[in-house]
Amino acid sequence: MESLIIAAARALEAGDPLGALNRIALRNDAPSLALRGIAMAQLGDLAKAKTLLRSAARAFSPREAVARARCVVAEAEIALVSRELNWPPRALAAARATLASHGDLANAAHAGHIEARRLLLLGRIDEAERTLAEIGASALPPASVVIRELVLAGIAIRRLKTQEAHGALDRAGKAARQAGIAALVAEVDSANLILNTPAARLIARGGEHPLLLGEVERLATSTALVVDTFHHVVRRQGVAVSLGTRPVLFALARLLAQAWPADVSREALIAGAFQARHVDESHRARLRVEIGRLRTQLKPLAEISATKQGFELAPRKTNDVLVLARPVEEKHAAVLAILADGEPWSSSALALALQMSARSVQRALEELARSNKVQSFGHGRARRWMIPPVPGFPTGLLLPTPLFKA
Repeated sequence: MESLIIAAARALEAGDPLGALNRIALRNDAPSLALRGIAMAQLGDLAKAKTLLRSAARAFSPREAVARARCVVAEAEIALVSRELNWPPRALAAARATLASHGDLANAAHAGHIEARRLLLLGRIDEAERTLAEIGASALPPASVVIRELVLAGIAIRRLKTQEAHGALDRAGKAARQAGIAALVAEVDSANLILNTPAARLIARGGEHPLLLGEVERLATSTALVVDTFHHVVRRQGVAVSLGTRPVLFALARLLAQAWPADVSREALIAGAFQARHVDESHRARLRVEIGRLRTQLKPLAEISATKQGFELAPRKTNDVLVLARPVEEKHAAVLAILADGEPWSSSALALALQMSARSVQRALEELARSNKVQSFGHGRARRWMIPPVPGFPTGLLLPTPLFKA
């Protein structure tokens, strides 16, 4: 392999895409096209990067299966960063198998890490963990260690295991500094912010205050009765009652918990749970029915008693009632929560991650755009949504492993 190709590959491995382009920018042979594609991806021009990588894959001969597989892996990572979560995973799996069978274990591991990150974005935590276990952690280069530890941290965060997350991010930080790639260091720093940013609000006895992720984790072992608005569950230690399919009952439970130890008037319960502007006798009758249903559901955890004005909650085996709420609550809070990662998302990827219909997501995005809470760029299938302002084209694109090795 000639010296310019080797030098360009090493420049990319060191996180220097401009240095790589200086060596191969005017060349159109297959290896140069592939390296130019990776360089353009690292610089943020993802559309050009995809075009170059596909051209490179076509330019390689059928006998160059490893080179073609590497192009597929690079394109898969671009899809990940572009939040094209419906990009065909079978193509990545086939490329990974090809690389492994030909002894390119570093790029095979990188392909597995890409798949694990995709599964994590889709909320398929167990599958992401199994994918990492298949790869193993032995003999990985520092840049690949960073990606692996970031995925492990993401899994730990989603499972509310903050100590494990801290440990993974510490290891990722050490590996990023060892790799000497600024983009990796920035990626780890960004992940660390999650652990130091309020993840929820605690509402109790008429007051509220923000909670960090570690505090939310400790709340899971609290002896208090907790009304969890993230999972629509009412729980106390090991006993939990899910009201995810009963939105009216959950709304009533939350209103009663927020007012505890005081009661809540019938008018306030009707307005909050039924969204009724004018209260009439039919609403009062419905309230009695729904309170009866809620009593049955919460029997292991609390009693609900009638008062002169309305109803009050009386927890069992505890003297504290807490409401765990999202940091920001509005109609489309779930969409905003995903967009908070700073990456550009397509509406189809949001629908996959949220397990909602594409049309519902599109309506939510349109409403949020009208209130200037999100903004889009591109048209048609290339349209992407982000939270403004956009200080450039943020990207978590890593591509740390060179497409070609010396």
